[in-house]
Amino acid sequence: MVVFACTACGAVITAKVARVALPDHSSQKYGHGLLPNLLEPGTYAVDPGNGRPWQAWEPEPEEHRVRSQMYRITGPPNRIGIAPGDVRGTVFIPERLGGCCCGWDGQYGPNLACATCGCPVATRVDDCGFWQVVWLEPDAVRPVAVAGPVQQVMDWEELPSMPPADPRDCWSAPWEAAVAVALAHLLPASDGKRVSVPDGLVATAFRRVIDGLLPAGPPERHLALAGPGLSTGITDIALVPRHPQTGEVWPCDAGTVVPLASDVWTYLAFHDDRRLVPAARGMPAEVRRDDSPPLLPTALFRPDGRVFLRALEQLAPIRQPWLRRIYDRVKDRPYMHPFS
Repeated sequence: MVVFACTACGAVITAKVARVALPDHSSQKYGHGLLPNLLEPGTYAVDPGNGRPWQAWEPEPEEHRVRSQMYRITGPPNRIGIAPGDVRGTVFIPERLGGCCCGWDGQYGPNLACATCGCPVATRVDDCGFWQVVWLEPDAVRPVAVAGPVQQVMDWEELPSMPPADPRDCWSAPWEAAVAVALAHLLPASDGKRVSVPDGLVATAFRRVIDGLLPAGPPERHLALAGPGLSTGITDIALVPRHPQTGEVWPCDAGTVVPLASDVWTYLAFHDDRRLVPAARGMPAEVRRDDSPPLLPTALFRPDGRVFLRALEQLAPIRQPWLRRIYDRVKDRPYMHPFS
């Protein structure tokens, strides 16, 4: 485990934290209500940043740069995200707290300073529509190894599962982000050819967008679920889980693998119809539950168009003309079909 200390004076400004993979919805802005924490207490994740491998960001005047970062919901490369409750020894910078609604969105740059030396060290984001997080500035802090419990890495068979509907019976925002990121990896794997998708919830999440982005015609590539607990088979494109702690992608013999957030993948693969962690006095394995599964929202599933664009920007294959045309089309209309 580590704590993060101020680079300038060495003061510790976080609790003990262990690294996990960056959630797919880290760059998501969703609705107008207050959202929960992006990360669990006691964990941290590193955001590699939002850079286009095929061209530099468009030049923009200095006075617009910080505000445009807010709309992209990005910051400097390799910023470190932690839960707000894991911050220690910091104070707010009053002149950088304006222009918000229900909280702070970080549009004016770092708004937390080291309480010991006064150097800006982090940005707290907790405004409506933003996942609550504190982003540590990568040049302003440094990790310090400390004694603590060894992080237990869960087995693949223990992967968590997340239902696709939120308490309001709307599609889950993390689902919309996770599927959007998987779609960004699926497009290069398709080579621009139509992809067949298995029926069921996988089709609900992926088929409409695939059909809307790829050319019409009979399918030439085939997508199938692969991962722990599923029979091994050979397919063109395998939709596999990405470990929530290590970020490792499930290895398989498919022609191409497309990673998907593990909690979404587990629900797609098993519809939450298994007990992931053995429990004392639990129901026998051979007995099936007789209660009905949770109902799905009646609205069409819509992956997050902005998250899709940001994920696609990170991939080198975007240099291919056909993929760049898709990117430009979605960028011009991120909330139109097939993301509507």
